[in-house]
Amino acid sequence: MEISANITELDMLLRLALGFLAGAIVGFERSSRRQVAGLRTHILIATGSTMLMLLSIYLPQQLSPLRAGDPGRIAAQVVSGIGFLGAGAIIRLGNSIRGLTTAASLWFVAALGLLVGSGLFLIAGAAIILALFTLIILHNIERRIFPTERIKMLEVSYKESIFDTKEVLDLIKKAGIKIQSMDVNQSSNSKKTRLRLLVQVSGNINIAHVAQSIKSAENVGRVEIKEKY
Repeated sequence: MEISANITELDMLLRLALGFLAGAIVGFERSSRRQVAGLRTHILIATGSTMLMLLSIYLPQQLSPLRAGDPGRIAAQVVSGIGFLGAGAIIRLGNSIRGLTTAASLWFVAALGLLVGSGLFLIAGAAIILALFTLIILHNIERRIFPTERIKMLEVSYKESIFDTKEVLDLIKKAGIKIQSMDVNQSSNSKKTRLRLLVQVSGNINIAHVAQSIKSAENVGRVEIKEKY
């Protein structure tokens, strides 16, 4: 596709609207997953980078001394500057890190805006299709092949001070739950004893069902599940 060197205000309005639409498509998918950076953030980044790309093209064609200027200068600043927003979308929770995909999508829509601003509509459209395939289809495939793992705290309260942990530990291991650490706490004011287990749970394991099985074990009074990180 041949792209005209000179752009009119009508061309700019069209490209700005397409930049808005491109950001909205990717941002809608992120919002549907309740991510930190959602619909509005992606729209603003895509539209903003489109505006900066348009400015890079427009200034040299309007100001005759700068006709030989490099339109890629502002685009380069967009690529480096978007890193600040991307870093803000990354959250560390204990040993796990969340937000890397959202940070990558922010960087992606900035590049998408630059494509639209340059008039590469076909490439931008293909990029949107690839992005949606990655974020939706590959996400579902990845979850099936590599189930996500969560860290939880299991607190088992025993009715009496004399107890045997073997039955509880066997139930946990049988369910496919990995035990990271174990701690026994006995109250000095009562005969009750509490067993604390830091466990690693795969996404396909029903932790509530496992807790119910533990509760039915001998001498177990109460089972609590706490989100660790």
